[in-house]
Amino acid sequence: MKTDDFDYYLPKELIAQTPLSKRDNSRMMVLDKETGKISDEMFTNLINYLNPGDTIVLNDTKVIPARLIGHKPDTNAVIEVLMLKDLGDDTWECLSKPAKRVKEGTMIKFSDELSCKCVFVGEDGIRRYKFIYNGILLEILDRLGEMPLPPYITEKLKEKDRYQTVYAKNPGSAAAPTAGLHFTKEYLEKIKQKEINIAYVTLHVGLGTFRPVVVEDVTKHDMHSEYYILNKETANLLNETRRSGKRIIAVGTTSTRVLETIADDNGMFKEQSGNTKIFIYPGYKFKGIDALFTNFHLPKSTLIMLVSALAGKDNVLKAYNHAVEEKYRFFSFGDCMFIK
Repeated sequence: MKTDDFDYYLPKELIAQTPLSKRDNSRMMVLDKETGKISDEMFTNLINYLNPGDTIVLNDTKVIPARLIGHKPDTNAVIEVLMLKDLGDDTWECLSKPAKRVKEGTMIKFSDELSCKCVFVGEDGIRRYKFIYNGILLEILDRLGEMPLPPYITEKLKEKDRYQTVYAKNPGSAAAPTAGLHFTKEYLEKIKQKEINIAYVTLHVGLGTFRPVVVEDVTKHDMHSEYYILNKETANLLNETRRSGKRIIAVGTTSTRVLETIADDNGMFKEQSGNTKIFIYPGYKFKGIDALFTNFHLPKSTLIMLVSALAGKDNVLKAYNHAVEEKYRFFSFGDCMFIK
């Protein structure tokens, strides 16, 4: 299985640079994973595809404004630091730019209240920093940091909360679980009123969002590790859904990765937390989810591979080509897709 098998043509003008004025105004493509049938709808019609007793699963991670611009006090060289993963003890795994200017022991100052020291040099621009600050780090980041938008978004984000889901709760992500950006509090209430269950998991989105698949053979890709939490209440609800013969519907590939990490061979769940490196590509047998609500993903990415594992590569590439023809908006601030 080759990485190039998951390529498709995407005109640059279809990459959404800004969010829509209203979260729930997106278009939605519906793909039947069994037949490959495609239909064009609006996001607000999603509820018509959900049945009482079904459970939708949302990732309640919160993006931290983790992009910092600082300088080296000795040379005044400007360094950009993107905080990716909390390793504990005020040490973070980060992307640095330009990385070649950062050696072990390098100090970077962001303000009078925040600086960091490089304690480990990794590959591909990765560095580990010990952060030095006065006060509460997340509050300092709220003042100094910028939202870490993906590199394909070149427009400045006017409102920070538009790169945040309305149910974001647990800080720790370097990128938003973007399928959730379409939901409003009002729409979630409407879903509840139809007696559809809403469950939450946490997966802190990290380095993998920024790392392309560079190997030719898909199976040789080194998947990133991300921290997840599934609590007892959610596990019980998911098991009850299974036993009643209803569907578990993941909102986003991040929720999918948590559910597929934990589900046993019978599709049952237990309270669990840890780090997952699960890599889902065609040939994978799903145990945790029955359907998926997601955005459109980058060519040759691990995310389009996951979607192809669920719906079939040919069906997915046909759907993506249809999306290009119909001028759907792509990626983080783009339109969405429901795979049923």
